[in-house]
Amino acid sequence: MQINSQELLTFVTVVDCGQVGLAAQMLGQNPSSISRTLAMLEEKLGVTLLARTTRRQQLTEEGIFFLDKARLVLSEMKSAEDILRDRDRTPSGRLRVDGASPFMLHCVVPHIPLFCQKYPRIELELTSSEGNIDLIEQRTDVALRIGTLKDSALHARPLGVSQLRLLASPEYLSRRNAPQTVEELGRHDLIGFTRPESLNIWPLKTPNGATSKVDPKTRASSGETIRQLALHGQGIACLADFMTHEDQRQGRLIPVLAEHTIPDWQEISAVFYRQTELASRIRVFIDFIVENAVQSGGLIRRMP
Repeated sequence: MQINSQELLTFVTVVDCGQVGLAAQMLGQNPSSISRTLAMLEEKLGVTLLARTTRRQQLTEEGIFFLDKARLVLSEMKSAEDILRDRDRTPSGRLRVDGASPFMLHCVVPHIPLFCQKYPRIELELTSSEGNIDLIEQRTDVALRIGTLKDSALHARPLGVSQLRLLASPEYLSRRNAPQTVEELGRHDLIGFTRPESLNIWPLKTPNGATSKVDPKTRASSGETIRQLALHGQGIACLADFMTHEDQRQGRLIPVLAEHTIPDWQEISAVFYRQTELASRIRVFIDFIVENAVQSGGLIRRMP
């Protein structure tokens, strides 16, 4: 007997919910029906996917392997449905977008009212994750990622680049005096990242021509938190233009050691699980964000 999509959906939902009762509520069925579907799926496959007791359930080795395959199949089926549905229709449906909070706050959120006005049939769900997420597991359509992408099964579309600069508030610089050399930077209060340490390597010219590893006095996990600390006069930070261009334009943050800074560009990309044509709601969203982020100064289309 062949397995079907409803059995796959039931299995994945039970795993995600953690118990049959919650999965039944989500799928609009009764628990006994869910249990029968799971038993039928295991019978067809000839393996036990979930070791179940009265108190808990746990994936078997076969279940762990099959879960990834089931998620991928369901995702591809949804993709095919989306493409066919959107071919001759106005972009519509739910669109789940994930991205680092600084990019969301500065390059996405300001443009959402216009996007919703232009595409009223698209239902947006925005989430913020500082690290990479599993798009299929989190049921996310597109993720907006900062930095060089690692090899993966994801498709990616470059959105643009953004330059890194050393910045500090006028209040801090008037209180401590702006450093004039890279060596003087060591006597200042620096703001950096908790992890990874690679983000605390700043693009500064040193006597041997290499970049400079700094030891921040204050650290944070989010670029937006670091920006706020810099705005409040806590020290010098190294941040991208996409989140600070308006601060620089209005004089809230001032470049530091500009003549000693090596041009360094952060790549911004949209990544997605789509093997063929993009669903129209994803395509129009990416096009819209690129156009408006570039126009507002948050991104440059390509590295100069």
